[in-house]
Amino acid sequence: MRCFKVAEKFVSINGEGPRAGELAVFLRFCGCNLNCSYCDTRWANSSDVKYEFATAEELVEYVKSTGVKNVTLTGGEPLLQADIERLIALLGESGAEVEIETNGSVPLKNIVSISPRPTVTADYKLPSSGMEKYMLTENFSYLTLSDAVKFVVGDMCDLARAEEIINEYGLTDRCRVYFSPVFGEISPEEIVDFMKKRKLNGVRLQLQLHKFIWKPDMRGV
Repeated sequence: MRCFKVAEKFVSINGEGPRAGELAVFLRFCGCNLNCSYCDTRWANSSDVKYEFATAEELVEYVKSTGVKNVTLTGGEPLLQADIERLIALLGESGAEVEIETNGSVPLKNIVSISPRPTVTADYKLPSSGMEKYMLTENFSYLTLSDAVKFVVGDMCDLARAEEIINEYGLTDRCRVYFSPVFGEISPEEIVDFMKKRKLNGVRLQLQLHKFIWKPDMRGV
């Protein structure tokens, strides 16, 4: 029986994404294939991170025990976990509303074929991340209006590149689109000014709620 490496599991509000502000159960898995310059969960990807092993059935039972319907699978990169498709299916069958936070470098074709279908919030890594070359733009074709693409923005060059990608792939007609500032690197005002200047209809500025409610580096919230 396969086990998952779980760095932490907890109940909080969704700090970002389509269900921002709603209660959710978070399942954070260990390991990532990228190394973004601004990563705020790098600790979950280190070789010496403390984790617990859990089976898919045990995680489903944990989610049920919380009484919370929304479930966010995050990391690290959750889609790197062996047997993740089975876990997603079992959670969906149990009545959970599953959201996957993925870094944009892992194929989505099999994930969106799962029934009930999970929602996907996929990053597109911009130049300041140092990871743009790993982005799979073919994933955009699998997204729907229930899904989202998130651009984590560190500077004005990132904003310009995000606009190029949005226009090239028609993202605002395909899915939800978010701009999220790298905490402490670019001000929300600068992003709003850019959106106004460029008339970016269909794009939403989204701040990470958990970093305003609690200390920005606090875990388990």
